[in-house]
Amino acid sequence: MLPAAAGYDRAITVFSPDGRLYQVEYAIETVRRGTLAIGIKSKDGIVLAVEEKPRKLQNSEITQKIFQVDDHIGVAAAGYIPDARSQVDNARFFSQSNRMIYDEPIEVESVAKHLADQCQQFTQYAGVRPFGVALIIAGIDKSGSTIFLTDPSGTYISYDAVAIGAGHEQVTEYLEKFYKKDLSFEEAASLAIESIYLVSEDKEGAKHIKMAQIPISTKLLTRINEKDVETYAAKAKENFAKRQQK
Repeated sequence: MLPAAAGYDRAITVFSPDGRLYQVEYAIETVRRGTLAIGIKSKDGIVLAVEEKPRKLQNSEITQKIFQVDDHIGVAAAGYIPDARSQVDNARFFSQSNRMIYDEPIEVESVAKHLADQCQQFTQYAGVRPFGVALIIAGIDKSGSTIFLTDPSGTYISYDAVAIGAGHEQVTEYLEKFYKKDLSFEEAASLAIESIYLVSEDKEGAKHIKMAQIPISTKLLTRINEKDVETYAAKAKENFAKRQQK
């Protein structure tokens, strides 16, 4: 980098001459290097799926990248996961404050906007750094099933299906091709695992995949057990092989 540009590279609050905030771009690059996370809406609810690569002696039963914010809201993260924990704690406090003040569950968009506003503030003041994580914030409220994506720049956007992390461009194209709004929960779960298989080094089994669901019927976030994930993975492998042949 040229000496003249080095100052813009170090200073988070200063735009470069070509209109860029380099530190924010570096934070977004951190997200791109993280393992994949996916959120998909189905006619029955929402599916969250992440790829995790545990070490040999690590307890793989504990999910590192899927969090519960409220009974009806879950989060899947990609990037620097300690930053995700910080943001999830903030979201939990915000959500519980809403229950205490208004005596009703918070809307998913309110949580997404609150976290996005926090991300934006961390791009505007000296002495801080941007959050190095993107979040898929999913839940079911009075407006129905909702998925939002937040990123280090402070943007938040609603999606029917979304992927973040390494290989998300390829997975997004895959979802654009095969996603349908009338998918059943089982079909959405299989599609999420297919998407992980598409870019993962490990295309067998489900040990590296963690999933959660939020059914419309209960509006409660629940983790999908390993046995059910393996069932969806078997179907996903079959579908993936058929689609690759076409």
